[in-house]
Amino acid sequence: MSVVKRYPFRDIMYLQEKMNRVFEESLQDRSAYNTAGEWVPHVDIYEDDTSITLKAEIPGVNREDVHLDISNGVLSISGKKRFAHEDRNESYHIIERQYGTFKRSFTIPEIVESDKIDARCENGVLEVFLPKSEQSVTRKIPITEG
Repeated sequence: MSVVKRYPFRDIMYLQEKMNRVFEESLQDRSAYNTAGEWVPHVDIYEDDTSITLKAEIPGVNREDVHLDISNGVLSISGKKRFAHEDRNESYHIIERQYGTFKRSFTIPEIVESDKIDARCENGVLEVFLPKSEQSVTRKIPITEG
């Protein structure tokens, strides 16, 4: 019978490396896991005292191909990015840009006045402005000495 020398520290490092790889893969861009012909635009959402703003990156999408709807407190952005090259004589080596349909939906808070939502699209960025109702604006209350 031969003696097998164990290296517990090396085994722990190997396990840590495997776990790190699992976590890194789970944090990768989820758009790579969509079905063919679908993609997910990236968004930023921020707010100030008077409104909530949503910015979505939709480069190469024509404004008329974007649809913005609100129903039952859910704001939906959908559309289609058309494949620009339909020439059958072209032989592609790499296609990394995303094409096809997209859809994102967001639950909006009740403080948003849905009838006053405004949107614009410029330079491949869709901006949606969601104004807050007057009652939701924070008001500072002074405290007096008693």
